[in-house]
Amino acid sequence: MLPAHAFNDVDDLCAQAASDAVMAVLAKLNTFRGDARFTTWACKFAILETSSRLRRHAWRHQKVELDDTTWDRLPDKAPSVLQQLENDQVVSTLHRAVAEQLTERQRLIFQSVAMDDVPIDVLAERLGSSRGAIYKTLHDARAKLRQALIDAGHGERVS
Repeated sequence: MLPAHAFNDVDDLCAQAASDAVMAVLAKLNTFRGDARFTTWACKFAILETSSRLRRHAWRHQKVELDDTTWDRLPDKAPSVLQQLENDQVVSTLHRAVAEQLTERQRLIFQSVAMDDVPIDVLAERLGSSRGAIYKTLHDARAKLRQALIDAGHGERVS
């Protein structure tokens, strides 16, 4: 059960999100096409604002930083010896590619989103960036890593 002050925080966050959602609806009103009911269309703004605020609230005291122990926390499902050797090679290749081919910002974003499950909007706020910029950086990092794995013989070339 949450303490009483936590309910007040959540109520306040939801009230702020509702106000911001109304402002977003008003700002985007000219884009409403009538393909759905107005309330359905407007509700997505409230859901997005509320979930975004609650996610940021939940992560407000969490640190976002590079952590070399992340690689040690990957789950071990005890595959066969042959599969384990192949997996070790892939992880080793991936680890090397992250260290050698990604910029520090790409490493931070890749590790935070892909390995530490930091929500993109939380990361964007922490880094003073936009969600789109974080997505683009993550996309570029994944493309580099995918190509590194292909070059090392762990995957197929895409035409």
